[in-house]
Amino acid sequence: PPSAAANLRPGAEQKVVFITARVHPGETPSSFVCQGIIDFLVSQHPIAKVLRDHLVFKIAPMLNPDGVYLGNYRCSLMGFDLNRHWANPSPWAHPTLHGVKQLIIEMYNNPKINLEFYIDIHAHSTMMNGFMYGNIFEDEERFQRQAIFPKLLCQNAEDFSYSSTSFNRDAVKAGTGRRFLGGLLNDASYCYTLEVSFYSYILAGPTSAVPYTEEACILL
Repeated sequence: PPSAAANLRPGAEQKVVFITARVHPGETPSSFVCQGIIDFLVSQHPIAKVLRDHLVFKIAPMLNPDGVYLGNYRCSLMGFDLNRHWANPSPWAHPTLHGVKQLIIEMYNNPKINLEFYIDIHAHSTMMNGFMYGNIFEDEERFQRQAIFPKLLCQNAEDFSYSSTSFNRDAVKAGTGRRFLGGLLNDASYCYTLEVSFYSYILAGPTSAVPYTEEACILL
């Protein structure tokens, strides 16, 4: 229809933001953060409308539904930590991961689609605040560009900490979504893990910690 956003018209180029959450079933705050993102994107807020008009959001809010149903902490029904199997997920043993990865690869190979951001939402059991993990690249200019988005988050979210944000290529993390897709996608894409504390966040002024609630996670 004439009123449809330009990025949804047939044949139009699309800029995509892909968001995943709850790959580790015990990290319940990640679901609250993801819910906050969804609530905002479908709201009547003027910024949400601009985002919908210019971007396509693909959201997989629960990558490990069987693990969540069983009350597991990190693993799936089959006993796998899905966030270590992005490199070669099995359609039988890691079906949700396999399906999401195939969708991302299809979009990556589509010349009409630009996958701008990939963000995987987690919760952290020992650190405070919200923060991010990013990738390290040999290209210094690309590496510096990766730091812009976390810096913007730090300026706009009182509970987000840039000082806790880190960029690494730890071998232990090689099978994570952020690491794998950071190596697959081109230099115009940005891949992050967004972490939110299980406990509290510390504001710049007071030294006392503010406990995270469901509402606080949603607002982040």
